[in-house]
Amino acid sequence: MSKRFIFSSESVGEGHPDKVADTISDAVLDACLTQDKTSRVACETYVKSNIAVVGGEITTRAKLDFVKLAREAIRGIGYVNDDDVFHADKVFVNTIITQQSPDISQGVDAKAAKGKKKAEQGAGDQGLMFGYASDETPELMPAPIMFAHRLGRKLTDIRKSGRVHWLRPDAKSQVSVVYENDEPVAISNVVISTQHTADVEHKQIEEFCIEEVIKKVLPKNLLTPDTLFLINPTGRFVVGGPQGDTGLTGRKIIVDSYGGFGRHGGGAFSGKDPSKVDRSAAYMGRYVAKNIVAAGLASRCEIQFAYAIGYPDPVSVYVNTFGTAKEGLTDESITAAVERVFSFKPADIVKQLNLLRPIYSKTTNYGHFGKSDKDLTWEATDKVKALQKAVK
Repeated sequence: MSKRFIFSSESVGEGHPDKVADTISDAVLDACLTQDKTSRVACETYVKSNIAVVGGEITTRAKLDFVKLAREAIRGIGYVNDDDVFHADKVFVNTIITQQSPDISQGVDAKAAKGKKKAEQGAGDQGLMFGYASDETPELMPAPIMFAHRLGRKLTDIRKSGRVHWLRPDAKSQVSVVYENDEPVAISNVVISTQHTADVEHKQIEEFCIEEVIKKVLPKNLLTPDTLFLINPTGRFVVGGPQGDTGLTGRKIIVDSYGGFGRHGGGAFSGKDPSKVDRSAAYMGRYVAKNIVAAGLASRCEIQFAYAIGYPDPVSVYVNTFGTAKEGLTDESITAAVERVFSFKPADIVKQLNLLRPIYSKTTNYGHFGKSDKDLTWEATDKVKALQKAVK
């Protein structure tokens, strides 16, 4: 009996209020790491109307102008129009920053401390992290989230080129994919909401989004006569960005990861240095899962591991291939191979993936996974042969 279902994922543009906050937080992190790779950063940003609040715990030798960093990040997004309430040169930037708690610091530091189980670098917090990969797209990512990201990226590229004067920074996209026997066979509907100037007609926006965005980036073989296009479905989207809604770092965790197809442990990524396993271990999970699928050990894979604060070893590691494991392999045998090939200690993750670099602004928008940039080391498939050998 065939299995048929529809799965939807969304993405958001750089001008979405939450992504504005993420962009500022990752810009602060990169600035810290540029000057001091040992920086401990947990930066969160809140934006609303003409205000940005940059706060958190930052311990660093870097000398930074947080107001300038925030303005440059906002300018890069494109909030520079005369009618923008949230404007790069006019926004009020408030900073509320302290150093990292010494109680947390002693757990992360690679040295002995009273009551600490081991002298090695420990996890910066307790928590569980997931990694996921699937062979349904060239990026080894779920199709719905990759398609939604493509739409958002295309909209941004067109807007920043200046070819379409009425486009503004805030935007969202959503794609619903029809699956039969776990294979994408069609796209049932596409949603795009894009901020625009007041002088453009809805019909023009609709025609542009369908012809110049959707049909240019989504697979033609999956678009059918029955595919429903919903463009700015409220009819108007002039007031957007932080003027229209609040934004906060870390609220788009499903957009940032697998669009809901793979599970999420709940920890946000942006604004956190790699001693925070919320970020680094999630990247490690993607690295492991992608190598498992690339090695042909399974066509779908999810890995979960968990940590205790201040303790270096994961308290659990679990691989689930959803019944797609190669003949002769089990989830248990793949898990055992993974533990032979990879180390999940926080210090080893940072070293394996070379994470103490100012690379994080490259991750902020259109997903932290599925990109081809070589700086994003968790997308490499350099452990394929090692895994194939380990399962024999």
